[in-house]
Amino acid sequence: MRTTRIVFVAQYALMSLAPLAASYGAAEITLTVKAGAYDRSNTPVSALLELPKELADAATAELIAPNGQKLIGQLTAPGLSARYSASQHNADQKPGEKPTIVTRQLWFIVPQLGRGQELRLSVRVPGPKPENCYAWKDTPGQHAELSFAGRPVLRYMYKPYDPANREETYKVYHHVFEPDGKVLLTKGPGGLFTHHRGLFFGYCAISFPGGKADTWGCGGNANQLHERFLAEEAGPVLGRHLVEIAWRSGAKTFLHEQRELTAYNTSGGTLLEFASLLTSAGGKVVLDGNAPHAGFQFRAAREVSEGTQSQTYFLRPDGKGQLNQARASAMNLPWDAMSFVVEGKRYTVLYIDSPRNPKPAEYNERTYGRFGSFFKYELDDGKDLLANYRLWVQQGEMTVEQAAAIANQFAEPAEVVVAVK
Repeated sequence: MRTTRIVFVAQYALMSLAPLAASYGAAEITLTVKAGAYDRSNTPVSALLELPKELADAATAELIAPNGQKLIGQLTAPGLSARYSASQHNADQKPGEKPTIVTRQLWFIVPQLGRGQELRLSVRVPGPKPENCYAWKDTPGQHAELSFAGRPVLRYMYKPYDPANREETYKVYHHVFEPDGKVLLTKGPGGLFTHHRGLFFGYCAISFPGGKADTWGCGGNANQLHERFLAEEAGPVLGRHLVEIAWRSGAKTFLHEQRELTAYNTSGGTLLEFASLLTSAGGKVVLDGNAPHAGFQFRAAREVSEGTQSQTYFLRPDGKGQLNQARASAMNLPWDAMSFVVEGKRYTVLYIDSPRNPKPAEYNERTYGRFGSFFKYELDDGKDLLANYRLWVQQGEMTVEQAAAIANQFAEPAEVVVAVK
């Protein structure tokens, strides 16, 4: 029996998975999920598997516990960071040689696993056809929408940049729906601070060889241009896409971005993951700014700034804040949460910063519906940036203990031990 220990801090360090995958062929595979220091509840877990090429098109797996409990698994191409590691693993393949194995990432949701406990699972590939799945629908040149069993989850807004219609087209972003899919929780163009939109990522003070740019407010001629869709996944466990975005000053690209958004099929709310890989287009690029005008941010629907702002409050590791009160600055929080009212209902969005992101990270909150964090960073040829966050979206309020439990599972992922007979 061969055993591979996989600690999934995955998708945060590009090289972390390269030596970990073994060639499983048609062997029997078992996984042991180790909870570690925290309780695991409603949490996504993954492991890299190398399968025979005959299983390259397998979309699902069945995972069976000793007590007969069955979990549905989804097989995907490796995610943003794991994809790079898989390519390194196959670097020794001779030119023209056809691979006999394929690298796949197995995803599943662990419903409950107590601190210090283990869950042993037998893996069968392929698995059964699921009843409900995620699905992507593209409206070319406008937006791509992710739904689950017909319920909207995310909408990627990517109209081509048009200098004659700058306000609507100068940045790409993702809208977020509330967990039932009936209400759009995020803001588009217009309203208070038109450049604040849904889930968005940018910096107000960027310098690059020969110029400066602001992809936060997109002043002057700065813009973010959607270039192409790189990958798309849709199954019973997750929906995910990877897009290529150019950060530009006019028509000059100074940064290339690969942006990945994932939605996991969790209960009680929507778990989202944001990952971004930034690469210099040539030479040193400095990302700078300040907490109110840089980084990865969430902006709630216009109704919050135009009608319900007085009902907004923030939940932090040190407790629940007062209504309509925000902190201008907080350093290196593991998480922050905003609770707000849209269409007569209260929602809470939990924002979780990966401990593997650059630090120091400064948070900024605004009761009109925006919050997030930023860090400074310098890119160069051969020096990229990988940033990673999670968001939890739910109806109603949360407690500090509930928020911390979700954040801890992201900060210290479960360990997966793969055994092959």
